[in-house]
Amino acid sequence: MGIAGVAAVAQPATDLSADDRAAIQELMTKYAQALSGCKAAEFADLFVSGAGAFASGFRGRMVGREHLIALVESERQCSSPMGKAVAPRPNGPPVEIEVTPAGVRGLAKIGASEYQDEYVKTPRGWRFVSRSVILVAEKAAGLNANGLLAIQRLGGANLGDHYEADANGVQRLMTSGIKVDVKGGQVLGRAYLKDGSYDDQVYEKTSAGEWRVKSSTHIPAETH
Repeated sequence: MGIAGVAAVAQPATDLSADDRAAIQELMTKYAQALSGCKAAEFADLFVSGAGAFASGFRGRMVGREHLIALVESERQCSSPMGKAVAPRPNGPPVEIEVTPAGVRGLAKIGASEYQDEYVKTPRGWRFVSRSVILVAEKAAGLNANGLLAIQRLGGANLGDHYEADANGVQRLMTSGIKVDVKGGQVLGRAYLKDGSYDDQVYEKTSAGEWRVKSSTHIPAETH
């Protein structure tokens, strides 16, 4: 979902003041502290209400407050048997901010990987419209935030959520929609469906730059 999808909340910026840029950088720090500190509700509050999305290959696409809270609660340090979070990170990575006709975007390096963001200014301040984590192997395979979104859209309305038990035996939300992986240069996916089944798929990028399903194998729910 892009900036246009939250037009009812706020309008895209056409320019940014020094204060706006500082506020977006502060959003990086709040994100790092909420995630590392297991502050699930505070983490969810950093995204546009109701429509904010987090995406990664492993996590799929987590949309909305309920999914964002569940994402943090399923982080290893937040669901450990001792229930102890790691020390909150003092700040977030520097972000390169770009104002485009579609809205405000950002790029933040995390080691060799990166966050690809969309932001919007709401009555409560700057918020993420979307935040996507792109790993080195994914980038090498031609994936970016738009590519992850395109693959998710290939699953249509039948996509569901995938849960796994944590160390305490509590079922935690691990992936929403399609879990994407890159192996041997191929882009693979496991599309979790609402009925408990899933499709193991291989994707390819066409000469026109569009992602499509190259092959798909359906695994019924009762067989796994």
